[in-house]
Amino acid sequence: MVTVFRWLVRITAALIVLSVVTVGLVYWLASRSLPDYNDTVEVAGLTAPVEIVRDNANVPHIFGDDDLDVFFGLGFAHAQDRMWQMITLRRTAQGRLSEVFGARTLNTDRLLRRFDIYRLSVQSVDALDAATRAKLEAYAAGVNARITQINTEALGRGAPEMMLFNAPMAPWRPADSIAITKLMGLQLSGHLQAEVLRARVSLALPEQERIHDILPDVPGPGVAALPEYAALVPGVPRFAENIPLDPHPLSPFKDIAFAGASNAWAAAPSRSASGGTLLANDPHLGFTAPSIWYLARMELASGGVIGGTIPGIPTVLTGRSATLGWGLTSAYVDDQDVHIEALNPDDGEQYRTPEGFKDFVTRSSIITVKDADPVTVTLRWTDNGPVLPGSHYNLASITPPGHVASVSWTVLSAKDTSIAAAMDLMEAKSIAEAIRASERYIAPAQNLTLVDRQQIAMKTIGALPRRDPAHQSKGRLPSPGWIAANRWQGVMPFTANPAFVAPAGGILGNTNNKTVDRPFPNHVSYLWGDTQRIQRWRRLMQGRQVHTRDSFIEAQLDTVSFTARSLLPLIGADLWFTEGAAPDGTAERQRQRALNLLAEWSGEMNEHLPEPLIYAAWLRALQARLIQDDLGPLAAEFTHVEPLFIERVFRDVDGASDWCDVRQSAPVETCPDMARLALDDALLWINENWGSQLESLRWGDAHQATHDHPVLGTVPVLRYFVNIRQSTSGGDNTLQRGRTKGSLPDPFDNVHGAGYRGVYDFADPNSSVFITSTGQSGHFLSRHYDDLAQLWRRGEYIPMSLDEDLARAASVGITTLRPARP
Repeated sequence: MVTVFRWLVRITAALIVLSVVTVGLVYWLASRSLPDYNDTVEVAGLTAPVEIVRDNANVPHIFGDDDLDVFFGLGFAHAQDRMWQMITLRRTAQGRLSEVFGARTLNTDRLLRRFDIYRLSVQSVDALDAATRAKLEAYAAGVNARITQINTEALGRGAPEMMLFNAPMAPWRPADSIAITKLMGLQLSGHLQAEVLRARVSLALPEQERIHDILPDVPGPGVAALPEYAALVPGVPRFAENIPLDPHPLSPFKDIAFAGASNAWAAAPSRSASGGTLLANDPHLGFTAPSIWYLARMELASGGVIGGTIPGIPTVLTGRSATLGWGLTSAYVDDQDVHIEALNPDDGEQYRTPEGFKDFVTRSSIITVKDADPVTVTLRWTDNGPVLPGSHYNLASITPPGHVASVSWTVLSAKDTSIAAAMDLMEAKSIAEAIRASERYIAPAQNLTLVDRQQIAMKTIGALPRRDPAHQSKGRLPSPGWIAANRWQGVMPFTANPAFVAPAGGILGNTNNKTVDRPFPNHVSYLWGDTQRIQRWRRLMQGRQVHTRDSFIEAQLDTVSFTARSLLPLIGADLWFTEGAAPDGTAERQRQRALNLLAEWSGEMNEHLPEPLIYAAWLRALQARLIQDDLGPLAAEFTHVEPLFIERVFRDVDGASDWCDVRQSAPVETCPDMARLALDDALLWINENWGSQLESLRWGDAHQATHDHPVLGTVPVLRYFVNIRQSTSGGDNTLQRGRTKGSLPDPFDNVHGAGYRGVYDFADPNSSVFITSTGQSGHFLSRHYDDLAQLWRRGEYIPMSLDEDLARAASVGITTLRPARP
């Protein structure tokens, strides 16, 4: 027995030692790819030494003798910290994820190949001027210099993920940066899905006027009635199977609810307490770890620029120089149209045009799939754009037999000069120069908010499609592609893009709200990203005669929900304090407790309060009850509450209260009936998931920001090291926007919001501040992987200074790049 015990002790000890050695070996291999920020590296492609000074937040400040060397340095810095992210973004744009991840990303690759954005990016390089091409080539040389260093010095393949997913790293090319820009356009687009959804709702609802309730137009002058989709494109079934988008985290194809959002506002000197212009910007994208944003400063010949970059794109997309500040918000330009193409019944390789049948432009593309046979995809293009299969975007549900669907989209330009415009913007000294520089910008369309030392302005940049006034659906529904009036006729002149320069009130801003109200075809869009945040923003801006940097920060972090304040009095009008006493433990008593809490609530979506969770669950349950019987399976597409729909129903706008009556039941239900039933549904769900003690609930427990690693975030044990989760305030419709997931099991997870925040004060430019949602490094063993995350959660910022001495005094390291000796 003693011998057995001794052997058990020895085996246990050996296993412990083996585990420690294994963990130590894994850590050593993974840590090999941690960059040494205090290093001198000889590299090819430089004309003179470059210094990358990293301040105490690991923000690189890049100094060189000329601009090309500075772009080289930015490429090297991006590759030091975000190599895996850059390589993955490039693979996504190329439609080559399946080479590394196997069949689980095949659907994503298929759709990316059909859009063919990488080939278009390669072609766009030739459309650029020589100076822009030289900067792209210098940036690519910087990225490749880091790849060379990784290979020659055996630096763990540059990132831990590269050790786990063994795939070769091809050299970086200028087209790769353009492709990532186009990929961002894909993530920010929503009009394609909006057209398909409107067509499906048109088919599902027998009363066409009800479409304006569930898919409401932004308040303002009315829009002329559209034809029924069944009349526009006959032969489509009323109901069809719903095919959800690819749920893989690496897929850039997101639900329309996540089609891009952002805030930006500016104050002229007359509305600034300090006498200088002010600008605040927080673009919203899906949360990931690391964040898509990377902070950087570039010291160019024209002066220093600092702000938010995206690894792989060599420009400061939102930021400032010493004399100019710029911010971006999604413009929601209607830059996509779906066309239904009629096939030649005698030859399936032809489609109908206004001049007769014409051959598709066809090409085969082979997708290599890890651990599986290669897949060949046949790419087909029409005059209108690429043909997409019915399995994507639910196109099959709106495409009749003998037809296919194609897409027109400004991103699909083979002469895309957007990156040249972004580079020119960094050198602009004034608003006038910035607007001139942005004329070459194509896509994705943005509202560019600008401030210089004297003025403020906002200009919509990007190509606006020119449509025929006789377009059958005005771009709001898929339309027959063989009718000439439905086809694009080029793009509008840049002067047609909305512009607001030096407004008399001294304040301007955008929350993705409706910016202009112009008749079709000069309309810009019928689909806008916000009708709620703009109301709260207007009140905050008008509540003060003059603003400061701190008041702009306060507005950026505001969590009061205008939606809650406006809708709760409507839906609860017949429920507040109308019931008699009820014993504890009953549904009536729980309903009274919930209503009492909401009656005293200010509408602040604070993470520590119970009321936001009760409110959010109630609104979600209410919309589900209102639409389920009318839309059937299509109701699953409406994952987020549409405030205008709820308002129309409870105000009975144009008979919208019909939604409250359940068609399949004998009684006639009223809107107060539905509100009461929905509140009971919500409280039951809360009880099952968070407990019955309403006063103890915390909104932040349900509204956690999910900065998840897109590849390793679901791996057991490892996910606790790579994912960043945080209790957060805000909600779908607050200025501090935390867009919820919308789907079970965790519908209120915060998955989409401000990954970057910046506030710039031109009375004292070096007092400007910015922050990102995670950290600068993409390496989960680095202390800079998540060091900014808690600051971001608490609403704090870091200095955004162009003071070189300050950067050097607090640096965490200086990397010196020297030209390689011959």
